[in-house]
Amino acid sequence: MKIGIVGGTGGMGEGFALRWSQKHDIIVGSREAQKAKEAADNYTKAAKEAFSGAMSGSISGDENFAVAKGADVLILSIPYEFIGDTCAKMSGQIRNDCIVVSPIVPMTRNDNGFIYIPLEQGKKPAAELVAEGLPPRSRIVSAFHTISEVKLKNVGQSLDADTFICGDDQGAVATLTGLVSEISGLRPVYLGPLSLSYQAEILTPMLLNAARRNKMKNPGVKLT
Repeated sequence: MKIGIVGGTGGMGEGFALRWSQKHDIIVGSREAQKAKEAADNYTKAAKEAFSGAMSGSISGDENFAVAKGADVLILSIPYEFIGDTCAKMSGQIRNDCIVVSPIVPMTRNDNGFIYIPLEQGKKPAAELVAEGLPPRSRIVSAFHTISEVKLKNVGQSLDADTFICGDDQGAVATLTGLVSEISGLRPVYLGPLSLSYQAEILTPMLLNAARRNKMKNPGVKLT
């Protein structure tokens, strides 16, 4: 499977690339193709070292919109405020059968702590904006909102956490569920249709506020 990561040179992109490159071909994206290629080279070295060379997949890099064209699954690892512009530029370039994944959390920080932008400012959840920008809605799935990028990058560590998945198409949800299950210690939990994505997105500022005030490092969510 070809997995493209738009904004793949950040911490989440690195973690996904390392974890999934054992079995899949990963294409790391950046606004600058050279930056993406350099990151992909570094990720490849790290993955080969971590897996003792046992990789059936690969990691390459390219400009963000070139990455979008060839992907079977496309992860949008971008800030909330970039959704409109990014989707507008990618619209029409993505294959019709490509599954688009939003791990995006609309949040900011004020004097009280981290806040969820749609609740505080009356704006739309991230998954809804992605669905509007990259129709059809059925191919959009949301997940990975509460995953620690520090833990994700440490491929020797089991995450011991859950991630909530939202989506309208059960085939797309099933594909992503399979990918989630390949990440050690990460359990996929289906939350419901895409319209419920806000319930997963809003957990991230809550976790960060709890971690900051209670001196917790890299917290996650696990249902018991």
